[in-house]
Amino acid sequence: MSKKILTQDEKNRLLSSIRSIENFPKEGIIFKDITTLLNDKDAYALTMQHFEDRYKDYNLDYIAGIDSRGFIFGAALADRLGIGFVPVRKKGKLPSTTACEKYELEYGFDEVEIHLDAFRGQKNARVLLIDDIIVSGGTAYAAANLINKLDVNLVEMCFLMDIKILGGAQKLQKVAPVYSVLEI
Repeated sequence: MSKKILTQDEKNRLLSSIRSIENFPKEGIIFKDITTLLNDKDAYALTMQHFEDRYKDYNLDYIAGIDSRGFIFGAALADRLGIGFVPVRKKGKLPSTTACEKYELEYGFDEVEIHLDAFRGQKNARVLLIDDIIVSGGTAYAAANLINKLDVNLVEMCFLMDIKILGGAQKLQKVAPVYSVLEI
């Protein structure tokens, strides 16, 4: 059965598989640990089936995944859809010629990179950008800008979870449509 949207029971099932760690990585933060969803075969299968059902009719050419948890969902989804996977990596991790985009962190800056030939020169390729969680949206915004610099069509940005406290999804809507399976 093809489902573009999960039922509330299915969302609750996924939420219950995600562990909350208080005061990590610093005091006052409640970290959402998706490793417990990943090692729950049923929760992971539900997640991946949902992604496949949602995106199988998008006529995508590539999935771009953000370092590092976006690789987990992105590579598996690309395989399921029979298309290519493109890693968006932290600076200095890709071996060939790259484009780079700087983004702001709470205390400083970081950068992400993508290979210039990541989409094999295919102009207007249809690309989905995927990652696990969106909070402020800084990394995803930088990744989206990189993708757009390569003359492809960023169809949508997809996240397992949107932590709405900092409004990251709203910021990203200015670049491309945003879809999150779960919102908290």
